Amino acid sequence: MRAVEAALAARIEGGAAGLCHAWILTRADGLALGFTDHDRDLAVDGVTCRAASGWTAGAVESEAGGGPGLAAALGALDDAAITAADIEAGLHDGAQVVCLRVDWRAPDLSVELWRARVARVSWTGRAFTAELEGPAQALERVAGRTYARTCDATLGDARCGVDLAAHPGATCDRRWATCRTVFSNGANFRGFPSLPGEDFLTLYPGEGEIHDGGRR
Repeated sequence: MRAVEAALAARIEGGAAGLCHAWILTRADGLALGFTDHDRDLAVDGVTCRAASGWTAGAVESEAGGGPGLAAALGALDDAAITAADIEAGLHDGAQVVCLRVDWRAPDLSVELWRARVARVSWTGRAFTAELEGPAQALERVAGRTYARTCDATLGDARCGVDLAAHPGATCDRRWATCRTVFSNGANFRGFPSLPGEDFLTLYPGEGEIHDGGRR
């Protein structure tokens, strides 16, 4: 549940609040840009949110309690805010975006709806589209290596070390046996061939067997 300031809650309940959206985009270089879907500029958290930007929120896939998973923000290119040159230079990549619900009659009263990160920005003509990633998207990224029986290198890359010129047209199924017998490259195998498989979970002692830990 979002915490709403008592003053804002009272204005909403009393019908005195006029609500709109505001977005504050903070780039990696510290520059903060503000946008709003209200019909005039608003000062929110010390940032001027411009109404002429045409900024709107596109479709959002929400994740429980984590803000948007994937979202799109649409707007118009503007020499005073987001320009084609800045997009081309990647200045907005990785920027943080905060979406707020604001009382335009009293812009100092607001409630944060979600936070996101700009994954990429593209433009066509005078319009731009910013793809946003919510906090939960970070959990989807693969970090580091995974333990598996198969090799996680790419045939011929630096980690693999196989000379593709010596094996024209060769392919690899990433198995230990293939690496060792076909390419004689067992020393560079990047998997764990002795890793127990799912069948290990179903093993149980058998009657009459020697249980000395030497085999299974």
